[in-house]
Amino acid sequence: MASNPPAQCCAVGVKDSGKPSGTYETVGGYPAYVVKSATANGKAVLLLPDVLGHEFPNAQLIADSFAENGYTTIIPDLFHGDPVKFPSPPGFDFMSWMTKGTDNKGSHLPERVDPVVEAVITAIRSELGITRLAAAGYCFGAKYVVRFLKPGQIDVGYLAHPSFVQPEELKAIKGPVSIAAAETDDIFPAPKRHESEVILASHSDKVPYQINLYSGTAHGFSVRGDTSVPQIAYAKKAAFLQAVQWFQEHL
Repeated sequence: MASNPPAQCCAVGVKDSGKPSGTYETVGGYPAYVVKSATANGKAVLLLPDVLGHEFPNAQLIADSFAENGYTTIIPDLFHGDPVKFPSPPGFDFMSWMTKGTDNKGSHLPERVDPVVEAVITAIRSELGITRLAAAGYCFGAKYVVRFLKPGQIDVGYLAHPSFVQPEELKAIKGPVSIAAAETDDIFPAPKRHESEVILASHSDKVPYQINLYSGTAHGFSVRGDTSVPQIAYAKKAAFLQAVQWFQEHL
C-alpha cells in the first residue's frame, strides 16, 4: 500500500486551545461540524478528519481557519458516533476498532465510510450551493479524499500524513493532490512516500501533485502537533498554508 494502517500514533498529541466558531448540523443525513464563510462564492472544503472525529477541537479549529480563508467547511462524522477517544488508552487495539468498532458497533472500513462521504458530497453540492469542492484529509481521512478525487465529487485534494491508502487508489485519482508528510512517520514512512512519488510522477492523467516534507515532525503533526515547540509550530502552520495555497491555485 502507499501508506500503512492507522496505529497508536494516530491518537496522541496535544489538544489545541481556542473555541471553535462553527455549528453542528446534519449534512446528507449525517452529523457534521459546519463553519460557513460569507466569501465562499460557491467554494467549500470537505475536511475528512483523523480517527478522533468531527468533534475533536483541533480539527474544528482547522475548519474555522479554512472558513477564514474563504471556504465554507464541513467535517462529517465518518465514524457513526464511534471515534477513537483522545488520548487513546494504552494498548488500544486499532485494528479491532477498524474492523469491528468499539464493542462490535460496526467497522470503520470503506463499506461503512464511503456511503457517508458520498452522501455528504451530494448534499454539499445540491443543498449548499457549492460548485467547486476541495477536500483536506488528515491521517484516516486522507484515504477517502483519494477515493473520491474525481469529477463531480472532489475537485482538488490535500492529504496530511495519510494512512491506509492503497496504491491502486492513488493511481485512480482524477484531480490535483498535495501531500504534507512528516519526517518521522511509521504510517507514511520514507519508502511509502517514495512509492507515492513514483505513482504520481507516472500517473496516466498527469495530474498535478506536490509532496512537502517537514523536518522535526512526527505523524499527526498538522492536527495534534505540540505548538509550544517552535519547529512543530512552524510546520503545522506551513502545512495548513500549503493546503490553502493548493486550493487557491486549483479550485
